[in-house]
Amino acid sequence: MSKDEKPYFVHESSYVDEGAVIGEGTKVWHFSHVMGGAVIGKKCSIGQNVNIGSKAVLGDNVKVQNNVSIYDNVTLEDDTFCGPSMVFTNVFNPRSHVSRKDEYMDTLVKRGATIGANATVVCGNTIGRYAFIGAGAVVVTDVPDYALVYGNPARRHGWVCQCGVKLHLDGDKTTCSRCGEEYKLINDTLQPA
Repeated sequence: MSKDEKPYFVHESSYVDEGAVIGEGTKVWHFSHVMGGAVIGKKCSIGQNVNIGSKAVLGDNVKVQNNVSIYDNVTLEDDTFCGPSMVFTNVFNPRSHVSRKDEYMDTLVKRGATIGANATVVCGNTIGRYAFIGAGAVVVTDVPDYALVYGNPARRHGWVCQCGVKLHLDGDKTTCSRCGEEYKLINDTLQPA
């Protein structure tokens, strides 16, 4: 690789501002903008028309589908998935005539979580590890690890395995029908057995 070659791909219609950090093997597709200061890990896929803010952080193997804006103070850990046109916010009470840049709230999406198409994640919340947010959901509170949530406002409707299959509890235990992973429910929190 020559010194001018980059270890990642950026489509010619996209912009990556100076100061952005992009990991090896990442692909930034059509009409996207990565702002200076943004950090993107290895082997990520950034879809069409995606905007990544200067204080956003993406781990490794993150998949961001088309038409998603990842604003400042949003952190996506490794192996997370953002469905098409899902929405993050970073200010709780925006007004056009009031500057609130000093009020940005942190949003954390933990390892392996999935956010479905057209879902909205209101700022200041944490999405737990391997949680699954259904399409169109409006997340206004923290979501526990492995929880399946959907609706407006999003509410828990069950649990999902790391592999994404809905789990069926037998008392306080369950085994995934697809991959065989075992889980137990302790104090209303699902954990690998």
